[in-house]
Amino acid sequence: MSAGLDRIDLKMLRLLQKNGRLTNAELASLADVSPATCHRRTQRLFDDGYIKTVRAMVQPQMVDRAALVMVGVVLDRSTPESFAQFEQAVSKLSFILDCNLVAGDFDYFLKIRVRDMADFNRIHGSQLIALPGVRQTRTFFVMKEVVDNAPLDF
Repeated sequence: MSAGLDRIDLKMLRLLQKNGRLTNAELASLADVSPATCHRRTQRLFDDGYIKTVRAMVQPQMVDRAALVMVGVVLDRSTPESFAQFEQAVSKLSFILDCNLVAGDFDYFLKIRVRDMADFNRIHGSQLIALPGVRQTRTFFVMKEVVDNAPLDF
């Protein structure tokens, strides 16, 4: 934890993490500070990088993206160049929610939202296996989302 954060900053971060739609007045009241102090502190939390962004969490089923797929990717080479090429290409694909370099049997794990299995099959055949350096993929269709994007515990 950064020495630059006090208990009020931490409280504000926890409150905003639970509800990013709080008005400045509501946040100030809950954090027990004046609205002006709250605004200054919130702006500093943004400026210092503690808060990356604020956005709505869209319900995937409501926009026809109900299927969640995790894909393990193995590259044909483990070099900085092959990793960079893969990461540059994968960052351009809008259907990929997360891409993580991992240790173990895979090089990367991708989190993907699609309409259904047929939609994933189309994407897999035309875009995923065509990514630079991909030797193998292993696909996991999520049966049930138990915890999704839980707030950070700090």
